Amino acid sequence: MKKIIYIALGMLLAGSANAGADHYLRTVGTHVQHLKIVNEADGETHVSMDVDFEPGPNEQDAHACSVVIAGEAKKISDNELVLKKQSEGERHYCTLNITLQGEAAGVKQSDDCSYFLGHFCKFDSEGSTLKKVR
Repeated sequence: MKKIIYIALGMLLAGSANAGADHYLRTVGTHVQHLKIVNEADGETHVSMDVDFEPGPNEQDAHACSVVIAGEAKKISDNELVLKKQSEGERHYCTLNITLQGEAAGVKQSDDCSYFLGHFCKFDSEGSTLKKVR
């Protein structure tokens, strides 16, 4: 668990040098989600989301996982972004619908994201939100 927290903090600090970068974080048990949104001066928006999961003592059948998805996002409105990435060598696309809500962000993932994630990790915020980190 300490390893996951150190990785998340390291990513936050490493990305803080980027102008216009917003970071959002959600932890549920040993499942950590980190969303980074960078608004470039030329109007492009880049999104990266990483997910880390390390099984706890009550999750003996679970497997640890760490997944990152990143790319240029399409801005649908002032508070809605869509990131669509194709799985390497596959016809499947993982689509993340990101809704910004002031100091929080909600994420919904498409069904094909399972090709990126496996069984235990997930990008979806499951109706909850990722809180903005300052």
